[in-house]
Amino acid sequence: MMEPLLKVENLKKYYPIKRVDSFTKLDYLKALDGVNLELYEGETLGLVGESGCGKSTTRKLLLYVEPPTGGAVYYKGKNIFEMNVKELKKYRRNVQTVYQDPYSSLNPKWKVLKLVAEPMAIHHIGNRQSRGKKVKELLSLVGLREGYIDNFAHEFSGGQRQRICIARALALDPKVIIADEPVSALDVSIQAQVINLFKDLKEKLNLTYIFISHDLSVVKHISDRVAVMYLGKIIEIAATDDLFNNAMHPYTRALVKAIPVADPTIKAAAAVLKGEVPSPIDPPSGCAFHPRCPEAMDICREVAPERRLKEKGHQVACHLYPQVK
Repeated sequence: MMEPLLKVENLKKYYPIKRVDSFTKLDYLKALDGVNLELYEGETLGLVGESGCGKSTTRKLLLYVEPPTGGAVYYKGKNIFEMNVKELKKYRRNVQTVYQDPYSSLNPKWKVLKLVAEPMAIHHIGNRQSRGKKVKELLSLVGLREGYIDNFAHEFSGGQRQRICIARALALDPKVIIADEPVSALDVSIQAQVINLFKDLKEKLNLTYIFISHDLSVVKHISDRVAVMYLGKIIEIAATDDLFNNAMHPYTRALVKAIPVADPTIKAAAAVLKGEVPSPIDPPSGCAFHPRCPEAMDICREVAPERRLKEKGHQVACHLYPQVK
């Protein structure tokens, strides 16, 4: 079996909550509470879930922007949290990111040349002339005119800015791109263009993506596999078609039913979930989803389910599906 390019094992991130006084017990916000993931070369892995479930925190730890509370992230078999400075710099060259908001991602006082060439300058790649040539090639690759190289970021529309951000992420010829809600700040008409750009670049450059989003219709269009997060854990993961046609976890089924249908003759599905996402400071006992689950059993309130392999790589963490012997 092919070895994963990125492997996440029991990844945890707890943020301490400030004490009221010295006698108050120190609490923690459990943003990630045991995430396990595998990313294979050449695939697009969608990561979905409600706001606050831990998607963006996962990105931060995969990029080692913040240290973990526990667990490991292996890149080609090496734990990134144990890498030295030289190894970590090489890792970050191979794993780049595209952020949600193209307006805050780009310095409005810089021209496109400096914006896109900055990663190459940081990593001491080429000279000024070769970097300028590479920037022009990248602009053309993402569907922008080479002449934009001397324009400032504030002169572009949202969709054009996001294309510049994508060009910057490609400047170091990375193996993996982590895209964190890359189209949610764009107009719907522009979203489709940027999603198709991501797909075209994957084929041309043999890229591997982690595509983070709360929009399941977008994830369905671009992903090979989809992982569903809830309160800091992965509760279901499967091939895209399998997940959308045969969702097992009650939470995943609710998300799939809530996808809007572009047909006015079809009545929208009624809300099937009640209540809000529990606080990660004081998560429920047992299965974190049980207070909102319409199929909760007694065991759900007491024992946290393990993620189990069911069939064809489909894994689910739910007591409705006992371990297959």
